[in-house]
Amino acid sequence: AEEAALGALASGCSFDFHKETPHLFVVGTEEGYIHKCSTAYNSQYLQSYDGHQMAVYSLKWNHLHTHVFLSASADWTVKLWDAKSPKSIMTFDLNNSVGDVAWAPYSSTVFAAVTADGKVNVFDLNENKHEPMCEQKVVRKAKLTKIAFNPKYPVILVGDDRGCVTSLKLSPNLRKTSAPYQDPDTGKTVDNKSQEVKKLDAIIEIALKSVSPEEP
Repeated sequence: AEEAALGALASGCSFDFHKETPHLFVVGTEEGYIHKCSTAYNSQYLQSYDGHQMAVYSLKWNHLHTHVFLSASADWTVKLWDAKSPKSIMTFDLNNSVGDVAWAPYSSTVFAAVTADGKVNVFDLNENKHEPMCEQKVVRKAKLTKIAFNPKYPVILVGDDRGCVTSLKLSPNLRKTSAPYQDPDTGKTVDNKSQEVKKLDAIIEIALKSVSPEEP
């Protein structure tokens, strides 16, 4: 059993460690499967997710919401997951192989993905749950393979398969984040992270209801 599990792991092509629980990580395989694993176990998965038809090129945990991660695949899709559920919550079809995906560090609902046809797609699920807020052609004769948000400034970097890196500035409508405020009922300050978690939870709740409507 252990040899079989290790053999399955050998076909992995992406992984990401959890932001707050260092021993947890997710692995994406060439077959399209995603596995949640722990460094404490070398012969079994904690959970498996069957969501893609082709290789999973990128996996990214949300910076602010501890249960949520994204996957990007050669099957042209990006999927949003709750780590507790084996089925994806939302699917975004980008019409080409998706090389990488990244969450914005300042918002729980903003992410960006790059495709093999040279495009960058930036989403804000709080503004539009289905289509990107921005789609930009960056290169014409290369495949985009990597994307990263600057942790401090409104800038993203994208890399392609020819070794070039391009810097792009985010427009103001893609930089929105929650500001701390004082709860009038309790008098306590509600911080940015709490608001961002609540914001994404509301979006996930709506998405789940649209997939599985309640019986009348």
